[in-house]
Amino acid sequence: MKAVIFEGGNKELVYKDVPIGIPKADEVKIKLKTAGLNRRDLFIISDSSNTDKPCVLGSDGAGIIVDLGENVTNFNLNDEVIINPSLRWKSKKAAPDVPEILGSPTDGTFAEYVIVPKENLTLKPSFLTWEEAGVLSLSALTAYRALFTKGALQKGQHLLIPGIGGGVATFALMFAKSIGAKVTVTSRDTDKLEKAKKIGADCLLNTNDDWKATLEECKVDLILDSIGTATFSKYFDVLKPNGTVVNFGQSSGADINLSLKELFFSQFNILGTSMGSKEEFDEMIQLISKHKIKPIIDQKYLLRDYRKALARMSDGLQFGNIILDIDL
Repeated sequence: MKAVIFEGGNKELVYKDVPIGIPKADEVKIKLKTAGLNRRDLFIISDSSNTDKPCVLGSDGAGIIVDLGENVTNFNLNDEVIINPSLRWKSKKAAPDVPEILGSPTDGTFAEYVIVPKENLTLKPSFLTWEEAGVLSLSALTAYRALFTKGALQKGQHLLIPGIGGGVATFALMFAKSIGAKVTVTSRDTDKLEKAKKIGADCLLNTNDDWKATLEECKVDLILDSIGTATFSKYFDVLKPNGTVVNFGQSSGADINLSLKELFFSQFNILGTSMGSKEEFDEMIQLISKHKIKPIIDQKYLLRDYRKALARMSDGLQFGNIILDIDL
């Protein structure tokens, strides 16, 4: 089968033929139709500590079951399925030390076929196209846990999403609006701000604007942060007392300065999150099915054009999710 292989320590990606495996007793083989890119793919490539054996990159994907392990009774051949890339994490109450995610070191979805545990599959909702199903899981699951399990977002509360544009951010916007929350988004790109308005954003802020002045009369209950260094210093100015920052990334850097006096006087909460459990994945699928929420599709590339797709994500040009078409 054709696959995009990360060669490990030399940081090289190659597109080549690799053997097709056979599922074990509790595993399922899927012929992939589409896969989705995530910033995690870029982090894996750039991580100097990643020197393990070569693996197939990619965490998101959707396709058709073509082979079943002998213990698999809850799925059938030709079922159309979506992959949950969060491995061996069942309950939201018991977070692992580090989430195990499909696509390194376990072979992922940038390939014609993938083998996954049976518990990491769900039937594809009929209202989703293959393109939408293939980019759904990682970003939607991350957004769901950050908003509801960690952030405890409620109807009528005010959410701030700095740096609107990526998959997690666009899902968070749509999820928050689906339960009746107010959402403010920021970006340096006016086109991204206008696109965010079209999918429900209530207030638009240029990243370089004076956040404190703009939000003085309408402070926020929750901030969903994936940026880190560049914007973190602004957060305490716009949070309500007892407000919460939930962080899931560090696209501008990991080092921050914060005032402990502001932290304890205003009783702010700073929480971290990464991915999510099977329990939350199932809840997320229920939410999107109830409200017919679809991923925002940015652009689609052929599998062999993976370099162009990764470059678009690396440059921060996308609004929504980037697709790889694997139906070769």
